[in-house]
Amino acid sequence: MSRVEALMVRVYLSESDHALKAMLACLHDELGVRGVTVMRGIEGYGVSGKRHGASLIDLSLDLPLVVEFFDRPEKAASAITRIERFVRPGHIVSWPITVEFEESEC
Repeated sequence: MSRVEALMVRVYLSESDHALKAMLACLHDELGVRGVTVMRGIEGYGVSGKRHGASLIDLSLDLPLVVEFFDRPEKAASAITRIERFVRPGHIVSWPITVEFEESEC
């Protein structure tokens, strides 16, 4: 088993931001970053304090979204610089990680 240092990046959006498709195209087509996952939250709130959530009565189209990806630190940092235009300030967080993989996955 081998290990490599990487950077995990998490981006917080809401469905009403309409930035998801453009951001994913940038991450995949232009930058080719690894490990991209998009998750839809069931409820959340941001700086405004306004709750965004879903219930059986009110199927909101403004649910929280989290885009998460990782890559080598320099590539992930470059990706952060490129995607900052898609989100409001303070909605991108990152931290160092260790990726473990089999030698054959290189």
